[in-house]
Amino acid sequence: MVNAAISYEQLESGVLNLPREDRSKLVTRLLVSLEDDDFKLSPEWDAELDRRVKEMDEGTARIISSEELWKKINHRFGTSF
Repeated sequence: MVNAAISYEQLESGVLNLPREDRSKLVTRLLVSLEDDDFKLSPEWDAELDRRVKEMDEGTARIISSEELWKKINHRFGTSF
C-alpha cells in the first residue's frame, strides 16, 4: 500500500530514479493493472499480432535486444536515455 502522505511528484521522482529494469517491470505492472476485460483489438491489430506471433513461433521473426531497440529509438529521435 502506498503511503498517502507521498505526493505524486515524490512518487514520480522516486520511480524515475529506479534502474531501467525496475522501471520496465513497474510500467508493465501498471499497464496490466489498466487492462479492461471488455477491451477488444481491432480486427487489423488482432491479425497483425497473430502474424507476429506466427513469425516468432516459426523462427522467421527478426528479434533485437532492448539495448538495440533503445539505440535505434534514440538515434531516430535524437535522444539519449
